[in-house]
Amino acid sequence: MAKNKTNFVCQNCGYSTAKWLGRCPECGGWETFCEEPVIDGQAKNIRTFSKEKIKPKNIIDVAQSKVERMVTGIREFDRVLGGGIVPGSLILLGGTPGIGKSTILLDVGLRFGQKRVKTLYVSGEESEEQTAMRAVRLGGGSNDLLIMTATDLDIILDQAKAVNPKLLIIDSIQTMYNAELATAAGSVGQVRECTAKLLQFAKATGVAVLLIGHVTKDGNIAGPRLLEHMVDVVLQFEGDRSYSFRILRALKNRFGSTNESGIFSMEAGGLKEVSNPAGLFLEDRDSAAAGSIIGACMEGNRPIMVEFQALVAKTPYGMPRRTAVGFDYNRVNMLLAILERRHGMDFGVYDAYVNVVGGIKITEPAADLAVAAALVSSFRNRPVAKEILVFGEVGLTGEVRRVNAPEKRITDGINLGFNKFIIPDGSFPLKKDKNIEIIKVKTLNHALQAIFEQ
Repeated sequence: MAKNKTNFVCQNCGYSTAKWLGRCPECGGWETFCEEPVIDGQAKNIRTFSKEKIKPKNIIDVAQSKVERMVTGIREFDRVLGGGIVPGSLILLGGTPGIGKSTILLDVGLRFGQKRVKTLYVSGEESEEQTAMRAVRLGGGSNDLLIMTATDLDIILDQAKAVNPKLLIIDSIQTMYNAELATAAGSVGQVRECTAKLLQFAKATGVAVLLIGHVTKDGNIAGPRLLEHMVDVVLQFEGDRSYSFRILRALKNRFGSTNESGIFSMEAGGLKEVSNPAGLFLEDRDSAAAGSIIGACMEGNRPIMVEFQALVAKTPYGMPRRTAVGFDYNRVNMLLAILERRHGMDFGVYDAYVNVVGGIKITEPAADLAVAAALVSSFRNRPVAKEILVFGEVGLTGEVRRVNAPEKRITDGINLGFNKFIIPDGSFPLKKDKNIEIIKVKTLNHALQAIFEQ
């Protein structure tokens, strides 16, 4: 009897090799290879969903045909997608367990069903009764929303061809399996092959397919990175389960911008969209508290005002601790080094803690000035006035660099009651108002003088 051939496939990037390796030469991951059988190309049955002959088309004729997007009715969701779901597209939604992936896609299915748009929701993790219970909690059901529990992809595609829906939702891709492969569901080969079949089905039939994908401990979507290259749109739900707020971001979008984001609030009736999140993460602050300041950040194309807190305390240990929650740990270390080198502040015997209030994660460099000011406020034990709003990137030489969309940040800050703005120097036009003070700064030293002036 001939021995079945096997390959070793990296679970991170999909790199394949004939022998086991301790470290992947492609992505550099350790202990990431798993063994998978090799499928004979002659025995592998490739299903096709369209009998039409494939012919090249004139790009001008194709460009003139207008694509009608399917609007879900969830404005924040449509905003991230670029205006709605494109027919025939393959969309991947990732996120940590319990973040709300199944909830929002079931809500999408319910809204389409209410519009008489036939939708098929397939769950490989929940029974049909469990899915129906969740649908009732979200507001009911519709005759045009069909649900089923299955994990065999061939059966799912056969039912999809028979039902002919406009939208197919798969929850989740890691639970689906292809009977042509001998590996278990969720393996690299299964995830890759199942996604390839769904991609072929979507392009051949024009049915939009939404996939839910689990994530690893590092926050990456489980399976090879090839999975993200295959789909048209990659969405990711972010947020701390301890808080009610969720942020939906587009990591990849072939039909729109990746700069948009949607903000939701998890409530008893499901996820509710937050249409005006500018002051969402602001809390009532004690004006006498040192180490707290408000910074203007951009979440996609919309500004939000976020409270940054810092605590500088004398360390009881030989090596001081540096902790950052909601902000890049390495940037905190960089800002501390700038304050020590350029401004003579000795943090060598002090622990430094930085926290972003509200459970939100801030990644843009425009928050540098707010974090630096919060550290100085705690170090000097000098509070910052409540009416001050700051933003700007801090360079290694101590300069404050310009950031994008300063007008939007200032306008939303004025609407929320701020009247003093510490911003990077720039030539953009600003409306003059005697009740508003705007101070343009070029260096961190100048900014700190403006923030802590008597």
